Formats: sequence, structure tokens, C-alpha cells
Amino acid sequence: MNIPAKPSSSSDPAVILSPLYVVLDREVASRAGWTLADLASAVMAGGARLLQVRAKDASGAELLALAQDVVERARPAGAVVIVNDRADVARLAGAAGVHVGQEDLAPAAVRMLVGPQAIVGRSTHTPDQVTAALDEPISYLAIGPVFDTATKATGYAALGLERVAEVARIARARGLPAVAIGGITLDRAAEVRRAGAAAVAVITDLLTTGDPERRTAEYLRVLG
Repeated sequence: MNIPAKPSSSSDPAVILSPLYVVLDREVASRAGWTLADLASAVMAGGARLLQVRAKDASGAELLALAQDVVERARPAGAVVIVNDRADVARLAGAAGVHVGQEDLAPAAVRMLVGPQAIVGRSTHTPDQVTAALDEPISYLAIGPVFDTATKATGYAALGLERVAEVARIARARGLPAVAIGGITLDRAAEVRRAGAAAVAVITDLLTTGDPERRTAEYLRVLG
């Protein structure tokens, strides 16, 4: 866990190693016929270097085993692995950090578990949540859903590119990269990036063609 919690440069933050942030969701992967670990290997073969392990229905032991497997697979590629929700699992698995939502542990509590050098990401959906997150000890701020999405019922309406641009400007002024998530597809990814997002988080669209390795490579070409 040697990546700074606060990037030194808002224009090229060290925490965001790639403009593509792959969210490895076990349920989504399973529906497409993939194990989470094999999907991780496929997207890394396509060039992905920033991954999140997410398994909302997994027990702590199951999530730890999944995270450890992905961390081991990621090591030769130099990829960064983030664990969704569970700071304890992230630490035990040797992951680079944790991503927390509005219902999870607060970032200050997360820091007590993972330490000052770990990556801590925070999901936000409303102006009040963004304002609160800016005062929390986070490494990046996630904003979404950008577009309508069926992957996860957030309970929030699509925000659109104008709101992404606004949040990205505010976050950048505080030295934080903004990650955009929700309904992002290959044909929309570049415009989301141009709106100011340091990275786009993608889940389902990487599996739509049945070839996530190639799809990942296509995303990276489009995102530049």
C-alpha cells in the first residue's frame, strides 16, 4: 500500500493509474459465464491496471478469497486492486485500498483500518454528498450514475455530463481525481473523460461482446 492518499498533482494524480477503472462484479461476471478471477485475468491481458473487486452477496471469507486471488494475479502486471465496501478484507488481502459507498464505514474510520497510504474511494450521488466527501480523507471521489444503468439500483437519477464536469472541476481544485460511473459504454466513454473525469468505471459493458480482453483494449484506445 504505497500509493499516496492525497495525490500531489491534480492534473495527473498518482492514484489513477489508468483512465479505465474496471469494476469486477461477481454477479455480473457470473451471468456472463465468467468467474471473477478469470475475468480479472482477461481484462488485465487487455491492459487494465486499475481494478475493483465487488461481490455484494459474498461472505467475508468468500470476499477475502476472491480479493486475494485477484491481488495475486494483478501483481505480475503491476495492477492496482481495490476492494469494494470492506476495509478489513482489503487489508487482509494486501489490496491497495478500499472503495466505500454512502452506507459503508466513513472514510475516517476506513483510514483507521487501512492506514494513511492506502487508496480510499468514496461514492457520491448528490451535491451534499460531494461536499461532505471533499472534507473526508479520501484518495478519489466517484460520481454517478452518469447515465441510466441496470447494473446496480442506486436510487438516484442519471446525472449527465454537465454534472460530471462540475464535480470534476470541484474535486480537481481540492487535489482529488473524479471517477465517473454508471451506464458508461464504449461509445460514451470518451465524452465522459472529456467532461473532466480522471477515469471511467465500467462493469457490464466489458462483457457485452463476450471478449472482455479485447473490449478492455478498445476502451483504452478510445480513452487515450
